[in-house]
Amino acid sequence: MTSFDSDISSLRHAADLTRRGFAMTSLIAGFALATQPVSAAAIATDTEGLDAGEVQVPVQDGRIPAYRAKPKAGGPAPVILVVQEIFGVHEHIKDICRRLAKIGYYAIATELYARQGDASKISDINQLISTIVSKVPDQQVLSDLDATAAFAATDGGDAARLGITGFCWGGRIVWLYAEHNPALKAGVAWYGKVVGDPTPLQPKNPIDLVADLHAPVLGLYGGADTGIPVDTLKQMEAAAKAAGKTVEFVVYPDTPHAFNADYRPSYRQGPAEDGWKRLQAWFRAHGL
Repeated sequence: MTSFDSDISSLRHAADLTRRGFAMTSLIAGFALATQPVSAAAIATDTEGLDAGEVQVPVQDGRIPAYRAKPKAGGPAPVILVVQEIFGVHEHIKDICRRLAKIGYYAIATELYARQGDASKISDINQLISTIVSKVPDQQVLSDLDATAAFAATDGGDAARLGITGFCWGGRIVWLYAEHNPALKAGVAWYGKVVGDPTPLQPKNPIDLVADLHAPVLGLYGGADTGIPVDTLKQMEAAAKAAGKTVEFVVYPDTPHAFNADYRPSYRQGPAEDGWKRLQAWFRAHGL
């Protein structure tokens, strides 16, 4: 989808975290309107053996909804922050949390647009960008993810073993969070931009902060993603190497943006399954 190319390009407005109200106080069921119709290939992971459902995460100006899945049995599980696509926390992101919980993780996806609006109810991608995504500042997102990690530590998660993964809009956030939180053990970014023009809400992009990377990051990308040129990934890789940081890029040939989104036509089973295996191996290799 070429519309994703502009998912973060029009950020304009500053936000005051201490004064903004909350547009969302609970999550929606099902898939976002902008993702309809849902593909028959959509994966549905059950909750057998899991404690899964909506929770409320305390943040500095109130509470925001999140979806959390964790194993019912066993001790504190490693925590994986799951960062939403541009569409917010809808059924696909919830399913990702359940998949991670099935393999032993405490996975939690916080609705990072909660103050700005309900992305699930908007069917037009350009309207979604202009009315919600364009008003979400990086500062707010990183703060809310810190709060989410703190919440997980009180809810059966082992915050000393903290990882992050994210998709599209959330893929970019994975890089930024790895540059933000020194407690992070590892990150896996699925097709998130690493190079871009600064804006008031995005004063820095991942390549600008590469020297601050606190954790190794695996980047999973499509070679046919028109919104993220492979050359930009090479720039990031070279910058990380020069800074002495551990990153790895996997670029799947002839593969589009959003290739892991099994509920959309962009889904590519081979790269998606390979990426999922690599995610697990990456987290295990780095103590998660």
